[in-house]
Amino acid sequence: MTSTPRIRTRVAQLALAAVAALSTPGAWAATWVYVANADSQDVSVLELDRNTATLKPVDTVPLGGTAMPMAVSPDKKVLYVALRSQPFRVVSLAIDPVSGKLRKLGEAPLADSMANIDTDATGRWLFAASYPGHKITVNSIGKDGAVGAVQQLIPTAPHAHAIHADAANRHVFATSLGGDNLSAWRFDAESGRLTAHEPALTQVAPEKSGPRHFVWDSAQRTMYVLNELDAAVHVMAYDKERGTLRPVQRTTALPAGFNGKPWAADIHLSPDGRTLYASERTSSTLSSFRVDAATGQLQPLGQVLTEKSPRGFAVDSSGRFLIAAGQESHHLALHPIDPATGIPGTPTRVPVGKNPNWVEIVDLP
Repeated sequence: MTSTPRIRTRVAQLALAAVAALSTPGAWAATWVYVANADSQDVSVLELDRNTATLKPVDTVPLGGTAMPMAVSPDKKVLYVALRSQPFRVVSLAIDPVSGKLRKLGEAPLADSMANIDTDATGRWLFAASYPGHKITVNSIGKDGAVGAVQQLIPTAPHAHAIHADAANRHVFATSLGGDNLSAWRFDAESGRLTAHEPALTQVAPEKSGPRHFVWDSAQRTMYVLNELDAAVHVMAYDKERGTLRPVQRTTALPAGFNGKPWAADIHLSPDGRTLYASERTSSTLSSFRVDAATGQLQPLGQVLTEKSPRGFAVDSSGRFLIAAGQESHHLALHPIDPATGIPGTPTRVPVGKNPNWVEIVDLP
């Protein structure tokens, strides 16, 4: 039987529609969630199903050490996990793009117990900040994605806590929780070397407030800094050409009427940059802030309850879900985010390992 021109045209239209669907960003992507569990010394692997708003357990990967800070390579092919028990080291794990499961590439020594790790924009260098060791370091990363040896070590003020490069990959900042400052460094991506910047330090007031984590907006005009010891959130204007910071606003991640000891933990922006989130462990809450598009300043939107002691959390790339790890509840909270307000809603709970503390979300085709 010979096909008619009308049938051939219809088949061609369907084929083009299928290609278009597959070409649409996120149309066929899988989303994997990785959780570092310190006390069970492993990483939980889960799949985020946005259609059903559920987290599905996929695998548990034992690491043989206190698994805490994590980072993902820029090409989304490798997950890095720092182990904060002796011997201090970082584990490089290849991400299977089909199953989301992890395969060990290797281990490399770290110079100390590291509170935070991150890669540079090229994926050739791994930064690390040591809270007990008062130092920051740079490790090399090989072509296979596995971390290599420590190639630079720099002493800092007490309790270095977070370290990240800006989007241009030219300036690196590190918080000192004990020194109440951010140190600034010039970065050479060819050699992987950090050198002193001017000004070398940006102080965070008041004393003993403990700057902990920080994030930039996508335009690199504003940095948001979260203090651990008073739960303040600082808005700082960022000059991306000079790599300098200027304080603009100070607000709080504490609920109204709070009378305990502040213990703030993590801070992230929504993908569209309209909402900032911060976690506070004593109250087990997530704070939300509306971001002024023109000034970068914050309008507090209030708090919602989440898992007990939310040490780490992440927002998915669609901006529809926030996933918080309860350090003391040993569960994840999957919060749907209200698209109109940006505020996280009532969560569903998923058990993971013991003492979950860090969350990374990875979209893969």
